[in-house]
Amino acid sequence: MKRILILLFVACAAPAFAQVKFARLFSDHVVLQRQKPIPVWGWAKPSEKVKVVLAGQSMEVKADAAGKWKVSFKPLEAGGPHTLQLTAKSGSAVVNDVLIGEVWLCSGQSNMEWPVSAAKNYEEERKNADYPQIRHFRVDHVVELEPQQDLKAGEWKIANEETVGGFTAVGFFFAREIYQKLKVPIGILHSSWGGSQIEGWISKEAMLGNDELRSYAQNMPKTWEEADLIMDKKLKKQLFKNASYDPTWEDEKKYLSPEVDLTSWQKTADPIGQWDWKGLMGFRGKGYMAKEVNFPADLVSKPTTLSLAENDGPVEVYVNGKHVYQGAAKGPRKIEIPANTWKDGKNVLVVKTGNMVGAPWFGPGLMGSASDLFIADDNRKISLAKDWYLMPAFAEKHEYAHLMNNVGTTIYNAMIVPLLPFAVRGMLWYQGESNASRAYQYRQSFPLMINDWRKLWNDEFSFYWVQLSSYGTDRDSNKGSNWAELREAQNLTLSLPKTGMAVSTDVGNPNDIHPTNKQDVAHRLATHALKNDYGQNIPYASPLYDQMQVDGAKAVISFKNAENGLTIKDRYGYLKGFEIAGDDKVFHYAKAEIQGNKVIVSSPNVSKPAAVRYAWSDAPEDANLYSTDGFPASAFRTDSWPGMTVNARFE
Repeated sequence: MKRILILLFVACAAPAFAQVKFARLFSDHVVLQRQKPIPVWGWAKPSEKVKVVLAGQSMEVKADAAGKWKVSFKPLEAGGPHTLQLTAKSGSAVVNDVLIGEVWLCSGQSNMEWPVSAAKNYEEERKNADYPQIRHFRVDHVVELEPQQDLKAGEWKIANEETVGGFTAVGFFFAREIYQKLKVPIGILHSSWGGSQIEGWISKEAMLGNDELRSYAQNMPKTWEEADLIMDKKLKKQLFKNASYDPTWEDEKKYLSPEVDLTSWQKTADPIGQWDWKGLMGFRGKGYMAKEVNFPADLVSKPTTLSLAENDGPVEVYVNGKHVYQGAAKGPRKIEIPANTWKDGKNVLVVKTGNMVGAPWFGPGLMGSASDLFIADDNRKISLAKDWYLMPAFAEKHEYAHLMNNVGTTIYNAMIVPLLPFAVRGMLWYQGESNASRAYQYRQSFPLMINDWRKLWNDEFSFYWVQLSSYGTDRDSNKGSNWAELREAQNLTLSLPKTGMAVSTDVGNPNDIHPTNKQDVAHRLATHALKNDYGQNIPYASPLYDQMQVDGAKAVISFKNAENGLTIKDRYGYLKGFEIAGDDKVFHYAKAEIQGNKVIVSSPNVSKPAAVRYAWSDAPEDANLYSTDGFPASAFRTDSWPGMTVNARFE
């Protein structure tokens, strides 16, 4: 009996030991980097000996006290398929259909995450997607306060008509062009998160070594509860200009009053969608939505219908402080409003709501369409689709979703650390929109991240990025542009070795932060790789500002990457997008002419030029300077006068 009990104890205890396995990246259809040492790792029982075999190479190693093991195979040339085999006393594992080729890590925010299915000409592109030697691995969105050892999910998918829709568009179009030129397997390792700030992708150790970010790293929260308190203070500072202000229940009852002061509320042009994207990132709990409604006198005495877009949780509605509705419903709701509830002229409509119930990830806010928001009688309709105000209910129970921008380094901990040190040829990066308000600081944070990743991988791999596209307004330099300042920070980062930049202002969409033309963007990244990594003798880079010389009332601008000359993309033949200023720092739109690989800039309003700017705008729609090789010139300025973002800091 005693013997039987001992055997049962051993059998039950066995699962406590780590299962013999590879790290999740090493799964069927994986592409491993050619011509570099190939690190492979995983887990077994603590101190257990394991044997790993790949393409005729056999490695033996002992797991450490935590059960982790790692080997490094000698470099291999492109080819396959191979199998990757793992054996140990306690078990075995195998990875099938392993290819050796080129691996690129694609990272950044939503324009890198943007899928092929949402790109221009998707139906045509999917017909040209049958490339069994192109594989894609998407890293799930996760944030963690501490570095993680492995990914919890993910798989390599082979490019074909059925799968390609979910691939990163920039990554796939890049990989396809590289494959068509090289005919070797291509692996796209995709780890990006829409809306993410760069600070989420940088390690704590790198921050501690940087004067700009050291203080933040030293005071990072250790728990999510601490993180929520910090988020609370940041949001209160944003709304009330006072991080210590704690509105009480009595304070928030005043939000229902017809005399409510909306000046501290978060204004949004479009009330449909998550509050996360309207300036109230991560808040989860109850909140208020308010709108001033201008009501016609002849409608006051008539009953009306108030239509609201969907929030399937409890909703309360107040008109000029009067409670008119309470309840829960799915879909757009129609609320009957008695005659004489509205008054002639200005009215205040307040909707109190909370998190969605059927989609709790959504948080507070409204789903559906702007067309679901209106007041109507039998004959007319008043749209409520624009200009609402939002305010969280801080006095009631609330928390914050664990999103990409709650705490710095947390994306790095969960979405980069588990990839280390998977061998890659280089990195593709498309990010910056979420850092535009701190563009000057990006001059430090962007190269810091690049150097950080290279140090972590112990590899000075190629690092190519997309310069911010065109989005927003086209204002002159006298009003300033934080997007232009972010582009400048990206330009300055080209001082790092083995870097390159794809200019994309000409293929953007001023009305949509997500331009669908990802093909041209990918091509401009691919030319950098084909030239610098794969030795092809091709034009590959956009013209960059080099220097300015003053010749009387004219400024002479010379460029790098314009050896074959400059040209104009304009049917009338006029060069646009240039501004010029004198010592008074007042900019004027300028006349600009191409002379070989230089541009001559002048204005009758400026007799002695002191500065020239080109495409210095959020959305420089007029900019039309190109190299004769077909690459758009980068936005630039010749001056170093203080910009809009010089004092903005990450908190």
